[in-house]
Parts: sequence; structure tokens; C-alpha cells
Amino acid sequence: MVNESPPGAQVRLPLERPPRVAGSGTAVHGTDTRSEVFRLPDLWQLHLYRYSAELVVDGVPHMIRPGHVSLVQPGSVVEFRYTGRSEHLFVHFAAGAQDGPGLPLPVAQPAGPEAGALTDTLRRAVAAAPHSPARASVEVWSALWRVCDIAARAGSATGAHTPVGRALAHIESRLPRPLTVPEVAAAAGVSHNHLIRLFRAETGDTVVAHIRRRRMERARHLLRESTLSIPAVAASVGVPDLQAFNKLCRRELGASPRAVRAGQV
Repeated sequence: MVNESPPGAQVRLPLERPPRVAGSGTAVHGTDTRSEVFRLPDLWQLHLYRYSAELVVDGVPHMIRPGHVSLVQPGSVVEFRYTGRSEHLFVHFAAGAQDGPGLPLPVAQPAGPEAGALTDTLRRAVAAAPHSPARASVEVWSALWRVCDIAARAGSATGAHTPVGRALAHIESRLPRPLTVPEVAAAAGVSHNHLIRLFRAETGDTVVAHIRRRRMERARHLLRESTLSIPAVAASVGVPDLQAFNKLCRRELGASPRAVRAGQV
């Protein structure tokens, strides 16, 4: 049997900023032909399915069923193998700019209990697209974050990389507070040394470097998008010492907090 998402069949989706919706709607296939092959060079594809079929992305097969969702990155060669009339919701979008590698997500997965809410969100996006592109963008952004949540819960339920997942969740929820590797390891339920090995293997980074990077990514967002004072931004990302915050900004973002706020980097 073909799995929903074979091991390693993942994409990395930038989600720091809202996407630009290029097309959306309800598509009906499989009435005239049982196979279609196509490629979107510059756009992501988000599909929510109401049928069973085989989806092949860059030569890797995925079984899709009603209530499944798929996410295909730009430039991938996509083949659908239908068994009859097939209807799905689709959104084609350009991802917002992001400095980091993006969030890892399976190409295809069951939405489970979230399928109804995800359907409603995508329908709102489709309805808004012709007259309110900004509203459509926000709805699709919300849907994509929901897809991330589905993947995170599935990973936890199957036991895949749960220590690192718990570590990442602990870090995100406590960025404004002091964080130590032993504390994160305890939250992940593993030893200090074991977390270091797992974290490096899965993310390619150290725990300390990840915390530092996430703090500065959040600081960049707040400096550019909010009216919070620089001291308030520093405190909100867990670096209340202004001298230390200034050094971190220069190291991680390449400029002082004032220059980041002014959009010079």
C-alpha cells in the first residue's frame, strides 16, 4: 500500500509572512481522463480532497482519500491518477518571504477532525479572492498554519521525533523567559546530552543557536511591524539587557535594532 506521505517526503514552507493567493476554487477532474501531469514553476499548491486517488510528486507516490490535504512546492512535477469523477478545493499561492529554512511538512496527510474547519477556511478564501485579495491571503495563511498544527499532532501521536517536537514547543512558548538546555531537555523528557544529539540530527542546529535565532526572528518582526519600544522588544524576546540585545541584533540580523526598525536590512 502507498502511504499518505512516505518517509522523507516533506516540503519546507515559509510561513513568517502571509502568502499571495494567485488562484483558488473547486476543481473537478477525472471525467475525461484518468491521469493528468502538470507543473507550476512559481507557485505552491494546497489541495483538500473529497475523493480517493494516487498523487505522484516528483516520482514519489502518495495515496489520497477524502479529508486528506496535500502541499506541493513550486517546480514539482505532479501527476494525479484518478478513479473517476474527482473534486477538490485548491489554492495556488506564492509564499511570503522568509530568511529561515521554513517549516517541515509532509507532502500529503489526513486532516482528520480538522478537515471540516480546514474546508470552511478554504471556502472563505475562495469566496474572498475575487473582491478582497487581502482577506483571501489571511484565510489561506490561517489554513496553512492549521495544516502545520495537524502535522505536529500527527508527529506527536505516532511518536516521530517527539522529544525534539516537545523541545521546540517549549522553546516557542517561553522565548520571553530565561531558557537553558537542561530545562528544555527536561520538558522534552530526555537527558541533556540525548537532546543535543537528537536536536542536531533533526534540525541541523544546536539548541542554543536555535533559541538565539528564534529570538532574533521574533525581534525582527516586532521591530518592523510593531510600535513597541526597543527596550520592550528586547524584553519580549527574553534579552532584557539592551547592550546584549544590541550585540545579538548585530550578530544575527546584521544591524542595530534601530537600523532593523528603519528597514535598512
